[in-house]
Amino acid sequence: MTMQLNRKTTPIKMRNYGRIIQDMIEYACRMEDAQQREALVSYVAQCMRQKNAVWNRDQDSGIARVAEDIERLSGGVLHYEMPQSTEPQPAEAAAPAQPARSKKKKKQANS
Repeated sequence: MTMQLNRKTTPIKMRNYGRIIQDMIEYACRMEDAQQREALVSYVAQCMRQKNAVWNRDQDSGIARVAEDIERLSGGVLHYEMPQSTEPQPAEAAAPAQPARSKKKKKQANS
Protein backbone atom coordinates (compact mmCIF):
# COMPACT_ATOMS: atom_id res chain seq x y z
CA MET A 1 0.00 0.00 0.00
CA THR A 2 1.47 3.35 -1.02
CA MET A 3 0.61 6.59 0.63
CA GLN A 4 0.99 9.94 -1.08
CA LEU A 5 2.11 12.99 0.80
CA ASN A 6 0.26 16.19 0.19
CA ARG A 7 2.91 18.64 -0.97
CA LYS A 8 2.36 22.18 -2.00
CA THR A 9 3.08 22.69 -5.65
CA THR A 10 2.60 26.45 -5.74
CA PRO A 11 5.79 28.31 -6.63
CA ILE A 12 7.84 29.93 -3.91
CA LYS A 13 7.70 33.71 -4.22
CA MET A 14 11.17 34.41 -2.80
CA ARG A 15 13.43 31.39 -2.89
CA ASN A 16 16.05 32.89 -0.59
CA TYR A 17 13.55 32.74 2.31
CA GLY A 18 11.97 29.40 1.50
CA ARG A 19 8.47 27.97 1.69
CA ILE A 20 8.27 27.86 5.49
CA ILE A 21 8.75 31.63 5.81
CA GLN A 22 6.17 32.16 3.07
CA ASP A 23 3.70 29.87 4.87
CA MET A 24 4.28 31.64 8.21
CA ILE A 25 3.57 35.01 6.60
CA GLU A 26 0.36 33.65 5.05
CA TYR A 27 -0.64 32.29 8.46
CA ALA A 28 0.11 35.65 10.13
CA CYS A 29 -2.15 37.37 7.59
CA ARG A 30 -5.04 35.18 8.77
CA MET A 31 -4.43 35.66 12.50
CA GLU A 32 -7.05 37.67 14.39
CA ASP A 33 -5.16 38.43 17.61
CA ALA A 34 -3.03 41.50 16.88
CA GLN A 35 -0.53 40.86 19.69
CA GLN A 36 0.18 37.30 18.57
CA ARG A 37 0.38 38.44 14.94
CA GLU A 38 2.98 41.09 15.84
CA ALA A 39 5.01 38.52 17.78
CA LEU A 40 4.94 36.11 14.83
CA VAL A 41 5.90 38.83 12.36
CA SER A 42 8.79 39.86 14.62
CA TYR A 43 10.03 36.26 14.78
CA VAL A 44 9.67 35.83 11.03
CA ALA A 45 11.59 39.07 10.46
CA GLN A 46 14.49 37.75 12.55
CA CYS A 47 14.53 34.51 10.55
CA MET A 48 14.35 36.42 7.28
CA ARG A 49 17.25 38.65 8.26
CA GLN A 50 19.41 35.61 9.06
CA LYS A 51 18.48 33.83 5.83
CA ASN A 52 19.01 36.98 3.80
CA ALA A 53 22.47 37.45 5.31
CA VAL A 54 23.44 33.91 4.28
CA TRP A 55 22.11 34.17 0.73
CA ASN A 56 23.22 37.74 0.00
CA ARG A 57 26.56 38.24 1.71
CA ASP A 58 27.48 41.15 -0.54
CA GLN A 59 24.16 42.98 -0.23
CA ASP A 60 22.52 44.78 2.65
CA SER A 61 20.43 42.45 4.81
CA GLY A 62 19.06 45.15 7.07
CA ILE A 63 15.67 45.61 8.61
CA ALA A 64 14.50 47.95 5.84
CA ARG A 65 14.92 45.23 3.24
CA VAL A 66 13.21 42.64 5.45
CA ALA A 67 10.30 45.02 6.09
CA GLU A 68 9.86 45.54 2.33
CA ASP A 69 9.93 41.79 1.72
CA ILE A 70 7.35 41.14 4.46
CA GLU A 71 5.01 43.66 2.84
CA ARG A 72 5.62 42.15 -0.59
CA LEU A 73 5.06 38.55 0.57
CA SER A 74 1.91 39.47 2.50
CA GLY A 75 0.43 41.50 -0.33
CA GLY A 76 0.55 44.68 1.76
CA VAL A 77 -1.38 43.19 4.69
CA LEU A 78 1.51 43.03 7.16
CA HIS A 79 3.83 45.86 8.13
CA TYR A 80 6.98 45.40 10.22
CA GLU A 81 8.68 48.08 12.25
CA MET A 82 11.82 47.43 14.22
CA PRO A 83 11.42 48.00 17.98
CA GLN A 84 13.31 51.11 19.09
CA SER A 85 15.25 49.70 22.07
CA THR A 86 17.09 46.80 20.41
CA GLU A 87 20.64 48.09 20.76
CA PRO A 88 22.41 46.77 23.86
CA GLN A 89 23.62 49.32 26.33
CA PRO A 90 27.35 49.48 27.07
CA ALA A 91 28.29 47.37 30.08
CA GLU A 92 30.30 50.20 31.62
CA ALA A 93 27.31 52.53 31.83
CA ALA A 94 24.97 49.83 33.11
CA ALA A 95 27.12 48.49 35.96
CA PRO A 96 28.43 50.74 38.75
CA ALA A 97 32.17 50.92 39.16
CA GLN A 98 33.51 48.56 41.82
CA PRO A 99 36.08 49.80 44.34
CA ALA A 100 39.65 48.72 43.78
CA ARG A 101 40.95 46.02 46.11
CA SER A 102 43.84 46.84 48.36
CA LYS A 103 47.26 45.36 47.62
CA LYS A 104 47.75 44.34 51.26
CA LYS A 105 45.34 41.45 50.95
CA LYS A 106 47.12 40.13 47.87
CA LYS A 107 50.51 40.27 49.60
CA GLN A 108 49.21 38.44 52.63
CA ALA A 109 47.69 35.72 50.47
CA ASN A 110 50.99 35.17 48.62
CA SER A 111 53.02 34.75 51.84
